[in-house]
Amino acid sequence: MKKGKEICPVTYYLAIDIGASSGRHLLGSVFQGKLQIEEIYRFENRLKNENGTLIWDIDELLSQVKQGIARCKDLGKIPKTVAIDTWGVDYVLLDEEKKPILPAVSYRDSRTERGAAEVASLLPQEELYRKTGIQKQNFNTVFQLYCDKVSGKLEKAKHFLMMPEYLSFCLTGVIQNEYTNATTTGLVNAKTKSWDPEILDRLGIPASLFCEPSLPGTVLGPFLPEVEAELGFSSEVVFCPSHDTASAVAACPIDEESIYISSGTWSLIGTENASPVLTASARLANFTNEGGIDYRFRFLKNIMGMWLFQSIRRDLGKTLSYDEMMEMAQGSSFTRCIDPASSVFLAPDNMIEAIRKELGEPTLPLEDVLSCVYHSLAHSYLRTVEEMEALCEKKIGGIHILGGGSKDRYLNRLVARITGRRVYIGLTEATATGNLLSQWMHDTHHSLDEARECVKQSFSIQEVTP
Repeated sequence: MKKGKEICPVTYYLAIDIGASSGRHLLGSVFQGKLQIEEIYRFENRLKNENGTLIWDIDELLSQVKQGIARCKDLGKIPKTVAIDTWGVDYVLLDEEKKPILPAVSYRDSRTERGAAEVASLLPQEELYRKTGIQKQNFNTVFQLYCDKVSGKLEKAKHFLMMPEYLSFCLTGVIQNEYTNATTTGLVNAKTKSWDPEILDRLGIPASLFCEPSLPGTVLGPFLPEVEAELGFSSEVVFCPSHDTASAVAACPIDEESIYISSGTWSLIGTENASPVLTASARLANFTNEGGIDYRFRFLKNIMGMWLFQSIRRDLGKTLSYDEMMEMAQGSSFTRCIDPASSVFLAPDNMIEAIRKELGEPTLPLEDVLSCVYHSLAHSYLRTVEEMEALCEKKIGGIHILGGGSKDRYLNRLVARITGRRVYIGLTEATATGNLLSQWMHDTHHSLDEARECVKQSFSIQEVTP
């Protein structure tokens, strides 16, 4: 009797990808060079207004993280490793007993406007940029932490954890900082790739709060015994590129002549460099140098993206779908533009009215408001591409649009037409893909180039017709 073929056990990895509006759990496995992805859990993430302060409900976030992990047991697919990525800049402070010091304030809270102005009086932006290479945005962690110092919140703090680090700590009990997310703080020296002691000293922020930033692939450890008992199994928690854009870019098959647009709540437009660009021209153009996998630098500009559409849909009570809003915009001939990066669109009470006010047209029809947003985004992408070409001294011929925003067919066509560059789509779950592949790289010792080749084999990357 012939023996049947042995079936190799499948190795699963779990990516927990949390954005500013939603989170998702995706199981992944690599077979014959192709990545298979299965979404197993999804949840909403929303800001709370607590006595006039915009905060994150970190207890609810942790609960949702655990519920999603528990789904793995229900499915009979236990992941070998688990990694968490989230948006950047936000953090949780822990006290001496390793308990969170609440509230966990959101970057969208208005407190940072005051903090940014006060930091500038102690540490001019020119000097801060020469050290960190980070784009000035009022919500950067450096300004948030200074607000905590002024309010007295830092007095009880013993540990500083970015949001994915805090959630990983809750699963493992291990306190550690991860490099890619650390670079979004405006506190990491771009050359030394560690916390800048002079910045901390000048601002009166204790250096003892921080751990030496660890690279993606660092092992934190297994679930705590109580977490294992709650979930019914244990997995090893590792660091992926824990800033969501870093994970997305890790998955993007870019080359020397192409760039990426990570299109989600924010539009992050950039290229990948071996070293940071710390010139005055880069600072004045408001570009940032964030850390990437293998110490590569993500040279990019951060502007508001799908947040504009998300807010408009919210203003309408979610009575229209995104596709319906897209159809309305396509029926409009209105092409006047706003600056999507303007702070007036960060957290307005009503986005539709904010856009009308900015345009000076208080009765502008909804379809024209939507058309304005579409054209404004496409033209802002063009300006950014042209700035990048000048600052990096290279010609850009292709644009890879990643993430959920790449599903917007009208915006894709506008970007191709207005920029005159080749536009590629097909990697809608870019962040989760990069998260999963970073775990695969850790587990199997494959390189980043091999991971990107896996992306090409796994997904249908298509060029957009203008």
